This record gives sequence, C-alpha cells and structure tokens, in this order.
Amino acid sequence: MRMIVPSVALRRTIDRNLESFFRDHRLSAFNRAISNFCRFYNIRRPKIEWYEYIDWGKTAGKTYEDGQIHLVHPENWKRGRIYNSERMWIQTIYHEMGHFLFWTDAERKADAFTRRMVRGLRQKGERAARPASRRKAVGGRQAAVRARRKRPRVQPGRRPSKRARA
Repeated sequence: MRMIVPSVALRRTIDRNLESFFRDHRLSAFNRAISNFCRFYNIRRPKIEWYEYIDWGKTAGKTYEDGQIHLVHPENWKRGRIYNSERMWIQTIYHEMGHFLFWTDAERKADAFTRRMVRGLRQKGERAARPASRRKAVGGRQAAVRARRKRPRVQPGRRPSKRARA
C-alpha cells in the first residue's frame, strides 16, 4: 500500500505545534497542527472533544464513524499513566488522525500512518519512541528469529553431522 505523507518540513511544523500544545496547553497551537494536517489531505477538520480519561483510563483516544474524535487532554495524560510521555501523546494524535483519514482496515493503516509521520523527524542524537502497538511484540519476535537461526538444518533422511549434534 502506498501512503502519501506530508513533507518532512510540514511534519516537523505539525509536530512542533503538538509539542507546544502538550507543554503550554494553548489551544491555538493544537488547532494550527490539525489545520495543517487537514489542509494537506484536503479533508474537513474533525470535531475533537477533550476528556480526563476514556474507557476507565485504558484508552488514549477514540475515533468514531461520524468523524468525531475523543482524546485525553495532555493535563490528564501526565497523571496516572504508565506511558505518560509527550512522544506517546503525540503518536496517539497521529494514530487517531490516521483512523480519521483511513476508514477501511483502520487499525493497521493507522499504525502504519503513525510510523510514517514520525519517520525522519528526529534530529541526530535523539532516541526513537516506538508506537505502543509495536513495543511489546518486537522483543519476542526477535528472540524467536534468533532461536531459529541457531538450529542446524538437517535434510530429510540424512543424519546431522557431529558438529550439528553438539
């Protein structure tokens, strides 16, 4: 699937505005970020509502079929969460905007969209934050791949060599 994302310059502008909103809680910065996003994709601006928590604190954001987005406000994001970093909140915004943009196969496309929006934004020396959906799965998968590589290959009907048996 080909995915069109804004230029790095526009993505950095959007990201900077979201960072500013997270720190200072000025709604104008958030509105600028969302407006730039919607202007690039030529879509209407979604109706966004702010909440202290959604789904008893389990959910960070939710996009509905009518285009309405419910988000946890940054003031409340910082309290009582395991992943309460600024980066995770911004990636949540990208994820929900990805849902707003892609209605079919929404979860997979929203995750791919989040990765593409974040790619290339970091300056040299900054650490990358993985999207929440990838964080847990990666370690287990890599360990399984390493374990498969170490096993000797034996063709059917042949005995393994002494070195492979050891």
